[in-house]
Amino acid sequence: MVDVNAQIDAVTRTLRTEEIDGEPTRIQTIAQDYPADIADVWDATTTADRIARWFLPVTGDLRLGGRYQLTGNAGGEILACSPPADGSAEYRITWEFGGGVTWVTVRLTSIGQDSTRFTLEHIARVADVPEQLWETYGPGATGVGWDQAVLGLALHFGTQDSAISPEEGQAWALSDEGAAFTRAAADRWADAHLLAGAEPETAARTADATFTFYTGRPAEA
Repeated sequence: MVDVNAQIDAVTRTLRTEEIDGEPTRIQTIAQDYPADIADVWDATTTADRIARWFLPVTGDLRLGGRYQLTGNAGGEILACSPPADGSAEYRITWEFGGGVTWVTVRLTSIGQDSTRFTLEHIARVADVPEQLWETYGPGATGVGWDQAVLGLALHFGTQDSAISPEEGQAWALSDEGAAFTRAAADRWADAHLLAGAEPETAARTADATFTFYTGRPAEA
């Protein structure tokens, strides 16, 4: 149903740590190009009916200063919102889940008449992420979830020659093909972890743990 290798290779993933407001902060970035103009990608990523078609159902007041809630997932506040102008667009939200608060910034960049780069940054202060969680799963804990999201958007825009609803996607993620996707995504986040300074053993161990967490399968499978 999904060309796993093509999708994995179409995505760019990075991890870096920097100080923001004096706090050590990890920034995970994921990006993919989509065959649609910036207005269409903006609409797909900011309107409730379309978000539900590739990600999760969302309720709330989807405008600057409003609050949103994803069904069974995070909620938060819309902190900034700049619709498309001069080939770029951006919004920033809090990502409130499990009692913790992190931040997400989505940037769109027009790279052609019918092509747009989608870039998502997930920003978390080091002190706000339980040390044991990071030591166990590393960046894959959230990174694989974002890989699933950009895959959903790829399917929505026809980058993949397939059509899967979010509900079907949940079942697909537990299939052999879905497990192969998770394994590859976890390994690519391990590569980003390495480039950010992790030891090879740590990057490999956390990728294995991430794979097992998402699939319920032993890493050697």
